[in-house]
Formats: sequence, C-alpha cells, structure tokens
Amino acid sequence: MEISNDLLCLFSADVSEVDGKYVVELPSREIETGSVTPGDTYRVALISPETSEERSEPEETAPDEPQPPVEPGEIRYVEIEDIGKQGDGIARVERGYVIIVPGTDIGERVKVEVTEVKSNFAVGEAIDEEN
Repeated sequence: MEISNDLLCLFSADVSEVDGKYVVELPSREIETGSVTPGDTYRVALISPETSEERSEPEETAPDEPQPPVEPGEIRYVEIEDIGKQGDGIARVERGYVIIVPGTDIGERVKVEVTEVKSNFAVGEAIDEEN
C-alpha cells in the first residue's frame, strides 16, 4: 500500500453510532501535537481491520503504526511551518511526522538535533550553525 507524504496522522479507532451519525473518534494526542485542528476538514481513509489469522508476523514485530522517521540524536534541517499552543515551532517531515522545536518562529529554517522521539511526534533542539 502506498502512503501519501501528505499523511498527517495514523491511528486505530472504532466506528460508533451517535444520534444517527457514524463517528470515528480522533485520539486527543493528534490535537495536542498540532497534527489536526478542530473545525478544519480532512480527508479520511479507512483500512479494513486485520484478524490474527491474516497477520504474517507476530504482533511484537509488526506494529500497527509506522515507525517514526527520526531517531534520538539525529541532526536534521527543518522549516518551521506553524507554532503550537505553547509557542513552540512545529516542523513536519516524512509522512507529516511532527518535530517540535522550542524557541523558533514560522518560516525559520533551522538545524535541529532530535532529543526525544515518540510514536507521533519528536522534540528537537535548534543548534547553532557556528559549531
């Protein structure tokens, strides 16, 4: 399956019926990390659920979500595209993966050292170019 570079987030969720409408509940972490903004419209893709018989590998080696495209200690050049609710710069890299960079502004292109990696976002520290 081909995954678009425009992908903002990926998660598993149940479809439920609420007041005659069918609802897919969005994890709060997607709002908190800035991947998704309430009130905006997004394209949604649904993938049929796998049963345990359909899996070719044990669950431990085949995670449900793709692995983060960065590692702790990795150096990257990123462009700050947005500012988060706490005022930190937000950059997006492969598959829309978010790197939060404190002390940066929209439009800045900065050299960043990744300091912390989570499944849906990373935190980086801007590095001086003079080093």
